[in-house]
Amino acid sequence: MSVDPTLLGRTALVTGCNRGIGRAVAEELASQGANLIAHARCESDLFLADMNVLADKYKVKISPVFFDLRDLESLKAEVKNLLASGVRIDILVNNAGIAHGGLFQMTPILKVREVFDVNFFAQLELMQLLVRHMIRNRSGAIVNIASIAGIDLHAGNIAYGVSKTALIAATKTVAAEVGVHGVRVNAVAPGLTMTDLFDEMEIKARTQMLEESSMKRLAEIPEIAKTIAFLVSDSASFVNGHVLRVDGGKG
Repeated sequence: MSVDPTLLGRTALVTGCNRGIGRAVAEELASQGANLIAHARCESDLFLADMNVLADKYKVKISPVFFDLRDLESLKAEVKNLLASGVRIDILVNNAGIAHGGLFQMTPILKVREVFDVNFFAQLELMQLLVRHMIRNRSGAIVNIASIAGIDLHAGNIAYGVSKTALIAATKTVAAEVGVHGVRVNAVAPGLTMTDLFDEMEIKARTQMLEESSMKRLAEIPEIAKTIAFLVSDSASFVNGHVLRVDGGKG
């Protein structure tokens, strides 16, 4: 296994590490020698044991942190406590999110607001807290997990897809502001991936997205994780404000 020396000893805050893409990103970065602040919504013995296994396997430091992305006060308090402890956070991977599908006229605005709270406003809050920290260090890399659903908008995506569109716009805007300070902000837009979100999708939507992919298959989770690891490494040192589709190509 090749190791990117530019990640060795850096510290990454990754949200949603208990499963799916977040768990794979945690392992990929740990395998490259990065220390982790591994976020989950709720504390559990299973999650703590899993992170201990990763830390022991790759000989890195993993510090679990817990907060609900819908609770911005808790989020801010936890991150401020981290920064007050003197830890230097070099990398942020905004991975955690929620899915929702439904026609506009059938989707309560309160549901749209809930999806935006998690998929957009919580990501903005984390970026703002850590951008200030990174600017002081004149260095940092942020990757937001968007979706091709936020690029190729379809019927039934007024909540999830539009929240990811907003995140993409925020990624480009923040990147334009902070690049001069040595901080890079990019996004990854996965296509259909073998995660729990796929299981929650309507069959019609799954079928349509598979038909539109040139490779006619789902992405494997490690394929997304390796792309994210590339973007936060110095191998992507001149990549900023970019939205990288990882969707097998458009058919």
